[in-house]
Amino acid sequence: VARIGSPLKNIEASVEHVAKIELFKLEKNLSIIATVSGAAQMMGFLGTVIGMVQAFISIAQEEGSVSPKLLADGIYTAMITTVAGLIVGIIAYLGYNYLVTRVSKVVHKMEYSAIEFIDLLQEPR
Repeated sequence: VARIGSPLKNIEASVEHVAKIELFKLEKNLSIIATVSGAAQMMGFLGTVIGMVQAFISIAQEEGSVSPKLLADGIYTAMITTVAGLIVGIIAYLGYNYLVTRVSKVVHKMEYSAIEFIDLLQEPR
């Protein structure tokens, strides 16, 4: 069976192939964390809008003077959803950036090790 290319080129290609597979494994769920990071804040904002709509509906349905207690439910919903969305969003954002940094460091180590390995193979015996 004839081999195409030099053995060193085949080794380099194999190392690159394995590196791409490992990089895919490292990055495969990062997009989920990035999505949660952005979506959580938007969900919090949506809850804020819903809470304010509830408060204004309460005002519209009330005849006469409006008491603070009447507005409290809508404002409470608005504030709780804002806080929850921000907490989840901030934690997901920090986690995403931490993991991206870790992946970057691992990729750098993999590249450095691959270069050292190929250089070692090229040394004269």
